[in-house]
Amino acid sequence: SGSGKSTLLYMLAGLLKPSAGSVVLDGKDLYSLEDEELSRLRNEKFGVIPQGQTGLFALTVLQNVLAPAAIYGDTAAYENRARELLELVGISDLAESKMTELSGGEMRRLSIARALIMDPDIIFADEPTDDLDDENTLGVLALLKKTAESGKSVLLVTHEASAADYADEIYKMDAGTLR
Repeated sequence: SGSGKSTLLYMLAGLLKPSAGSVVLDGKDLYSLEDEELSRLRNEKFGVIPQGQTGLFALTVLQNVLAPAAIYGDTAAYENRARELLELVGISDLAESKMTELSGGEMRRLSIARALIMDPDIIFADEPTDDLDDENTLGVLALLKKTAESGKSVLLVTHEASAADYADEIYKMDAGTLR
């Protein structure tokens, strides 16, 4: 805790400007892009599973998962994928529920489905198994591993020891130094 893992993750995801250096993707420095261009790039290429319980409380679970598609696309084109993702994370029966009806673990799984909806090239996951029981933790880790095996990149920040069993590479961060 406090070593800078989440900060690094959010800088790499284009959400937190570094105080020095640059973040380059496909030859472009993310932080030299105009806001609109960076926003579109994040929407198309990145999926972010933030730490904590996130969602728009006025929307249903399904609408929350579809939110990234609503920004630049057509939600109808993504509805089947959204329902498949809700099934994969084990909350398909809650598609029409509001956020106030969800447990912390259900909100966490909603955010995982939302991060995957646009089929991003890179998934940035900040403690994605927080609030989950053992069974759902293993399910989420397996889903992220399967996502990586499909050719996507998954960068996962966690204290969860069992996550190491799913990783291709493991780095440790101590006092801001990546090892």
